[in-house]
Formats: sequence, structure tokens, C-alpha cells
Amino acid sequence: MDQDKLKERIQAEADNSRLPCRKAFAIAEEAGLKPAEVGKACNELEVKIVECQLSCF
Repeated sequence: MDQDKLKERIQAEADNSRLPCRKAFAIAEEAGLKPAEVGKACNELEVKIVECQLSCF
């Protein structure tokens, strides 16, 4: 998944610029990316990851 599609996916799943951690992990798995890459894209979009599992983000 390219960066533009990743960012579109994050924005589609985010609610009020907030994305639950479980959704971030699901997006990473679906895209074949590391969770940190999804976290970086969220930071660029100013989307906050909430309900964090394992304090990964």
C-alpha cells in the first residue's frame, strides 16, 4: 500500500482525528506494514491513536 492510500485508509477509519489502536494494528496488518509506519502516518495527519494496547504508539 502506498503512502497516499495508507493515509486515505487512516482518515476513513479515524473518528474526529482519533484512531483506536486496534484499528491502527489492523491497518498495518492489512497493508503489510509495521505498526510504527502507521503511527508515523497518523502523526503526519495529526490523527491521535487512542485506546492503546501495549503502549506501542
